[in-house]
Amino acid sequence: MSRKFIPFLILMFSIFYGYSQLNEINPPNYIKTINFKGNTPETQLPVLRINENLVLEFDALNGNEDDYYYKIQHCNFDWSPSVLAKSEYLNGFDNQRIRTYENSYNTLQIYSHYKLTIPNQFTRGLKKSGNYLISIYNSYDELVFSRKFMIYEDKTTVGVSIKRSRDIQYIQEKQRVDIVIAPNGIQLNNPMQTVKTVIVQNNNLNSALSNLKPQYTTGNQLIYRYDTESSFWGGNEYLYFENKDIRAASNGVQRIDLKDLYHNYLFTNIQRSNTPYTYNPDINGNYLITNIDASNPSIESDYVWVHFSFKPNPDFDTNKSVFIYGNYNNYNLNENNKMIYDSARGIYTGALLLKQGFYNYKYVTVDNDTINEGIISGNFYQTENNYKVLVYYRDLGGRYDKIIGLGEASSVNISN
Repeated sequence: MSRKFIPFLILMFSIFYGYSQLNEINPPNYIKTINFKGNTPETQLPVLRINENLVLEFDALNGNEDDYYYKIQHCNFDWSPSVLAKSEYLNGFDNQRIRTYENSYNTLQIYSHYKLTIPNQFTRGLKKSGNYLISIYNSYDELVFSRKFMIYEDKTTVGVSIKRSRDIQYIQEKQRVDIVIAPNGIQLNNPMQTVKTVIVQNNNLNSALSNLKPQYTTGNQLIYRYDTESSFWGGNEYLYFENKDIRAASNGVQRIDLKDLYHNYLFTNIQRSNTPYTYNPDINGNYLITNIDASNPSIESDYVWVHFSFKPNPDFDTNKSVFIYGNYNNYNLNENNKMIYDSARGIYTGALLLKQGFYNYKYVTVDNDTINEGIISGNFYQTENNYKVLVYYRDLGGRYDKIIGLGEASSVNISN
């Protein structure tokens, strides 16, 4: 091989991996309460019909009233950047300053609340369906954080049903997803190659199952009736607390203390993996900012140090790392939500700085870089979980992956 050819290979290798999968970047500690949503009151993974509004809100606790800018990237099915030029998927411009912000009012913790709505006067809309990544930058063009969202078209009917596992070993613990896809007025050419699916449980992309192929077709319908390939652990209902009244102990809050900020101490939770399933309605890991004394909770809700505690069973391996898990931080695991084991008291403890509201949470462990919800909370087929199925399509010769349908179901209607 020519020596002149080696630098060229290195350059091509760098370019190839420079355009690899884009991942969400989590924010620094002074950015809190990233509320990313469509037309729902609670924050969740935004999956929007084309031309629907998108809302991104967050708080900056550094008190500097900094300027923040947003950029939008269209992505392929595998979250690599698509080949589309910005003018092909964006009506207007991005890289604009977020102009809507307010400072907190009557709170112990000072913060600035930022709100971005799309469409707006500069970004008038998104013209293509598919995967998107929105990135927030500071005035020095440094990336602060990024979030994924999806836009879909109604080109297919997506039937979703939740069944118990066929595997007798997991019949009490797992839920499987059956899918039927029927096109509406379009022809799906060579669907084994051009149609892809993503199944998302409780709006958590970290545990999504992707790229299942149709098992067979009936007429123009694509049928997916897998067992292990489309199965999820049932998990357990989320625990919750509510501190919309910052001065009074409410649901899940045992006692309150006031130092530099308010401190809420929650009741100690127990390990639920060896207890029978109990139905307990939740919002599947999400949270909602509320304040009983505020007309505008976005800027009048205060930040509170919430103290969590968990008592494991005597046979629990206390060498395991335990984390406080939920959508309050986009299901991220880091040192901030890692709990500390107190051997003298036999409990794990942890504290999070959270904005007033209603929160779902649970405790998880990590085994070989895999999140395990079942060791502490247990897995039960009866658990109420939400499932979304996204259908992607790239026609022969197509330049990008469209999302041509969305189906949704709840396991409250689970059957055999």
